[in-house]
Amino acid sequence: MRLSNKEFDRIVKRSIHRLPAEIRQHLDNIVISVLKQPPRGLLEEMGLPPDEPLLGVFQGIPLAERSVTQPPLYPDTILLFQRPLEEICETAEDLEEQIEITVAHEVAHFFGFSEEQLGDLGYD
Repeated sequence: MRLSNKEFDRIVKRSIHRLPAEIRQHLDNIVISVLKQPPRGLLEEMGLPPDEPLLGVFQGIPLAERSVTQPPLYPDTILLFQRPLEEICETAEDLEEQIEITVAHEVAHFFGFSEEQLGDLGYD
């Protein structure tokens, strides 16, 4: 599946609106950005092989690690990677659901959940 940037952005917006209000309310101060592919440097930094499909990533300081005296220098960001998401989905509906799951997964990282904790909750 290959979509135009405009169509992909529409699906991202629909996916975000599908999230429960308890999750959506925390997106007010998080930038959601789409890149075609994850940068190689990011894959290397995360210890992932180049062929590992990375769908999204949270970049920022989890809430539990924040300090009142040293606020974050940059806004928290969720990066979504369009090509890997398109490659694992067969239909627009599948893509919408996968983006919803990916954003929820990355918001959980904002709250400080580890990959292992997310796996225990079924978000692996």
